[in-house]
Amino acid sequence: MNRFERRPAIQGEAVVEYLDGDFRIVKPGAFVRCAVTREPIAIEDLRYWNVDLQEAYVSREAVLQRLGVTPKA
Repeated sequence: MNRFERRPAIQGEAVVEYLDGDFRIVKPGAFVRCAVTREPIAIEDLRYWNVDLQEAYVSREAVLQRLGVTPKA
């Protein structure tokens, strides 16, 4: 299937295994939830995660918040 073909819409939350520099979809779904904000993150927009904690994050700020780091002004 190429990117221009229509795929059936996958609904619900995905189950993902977070790897170093990549991730593996264990159970298909449209999104995962941010471990900090609980916001849904579309699979195609997933950029930030923690391999050790197996958590996804919606933004860099959420990662810093999870790690307890205060960003410098």
